[in-house]
Amino acid sequence: MRRVALFGPPATGKSTLARWLSTELDEPHTDLDDLLFTPDGPLPLEEFRRQAAEITRTDGWIVEGNFSKLADVVWHRADTLVWLDLPLPLILYRIVRRSLRQLTGREDSAQARRLTWSTAFFARRSLLRTVIRKYRTNRPRYARQVAETAALGVEVVRLRSPRDVQRWRQQTAKGPAESRSREAARHTTGP
Repeated sequence: MRRVALFGPPATGKSTLARWLSTELDEPHTDLDDLLFTPDGPLPLEEFRRQAAEITRTDGWIVEGNFSKLADVVWHRADTLVWLDLPLPLILYRIVRRSLRQLTGREDSAQARRLTWSTAFFARRSLLRTVIRKYRTNRPRYARQVAETAALGVEVVRLRSPRDVQRWRQQTAKGPAESRSREAARHTTGP
């Protein structure tokens, strides 16, 4: 496992898991939100696709983001696709909690810099309403796209609860002996 794509709705733990995998597998991590949302506004789709494709042309990477429209340049190039498919009530709880942290300045991210009280909770197309709508409409499409990706030989991991995430992390974690040998190999110089 050296090329991992993670996706799922907001507040499912994509960033946390991606950062952990990046450290565990010693591969670079990219959050597609950070790529898409520049100080000058969102990138045009073709430029976004080009930059994502550039990242996934390398031998090892961890890419996170809920952009199934990049499936051909991210998912299909992965050796492992992780779908964080947590229950909607848990996602809503986490969205509210995270939005409150961002709105009060206790958490910074590309999303936090664009968030207002209205866009988080009250607007017709608020984050909260969008998450509910997309959860209901996107899951069947995701299931089809994930099946297509699996048919290409990509290992698919579908995690449906925090307990599933924890178990998968434990299975994926390198043991102390393997970590030491990996660290020693990194510091060994050739003749």
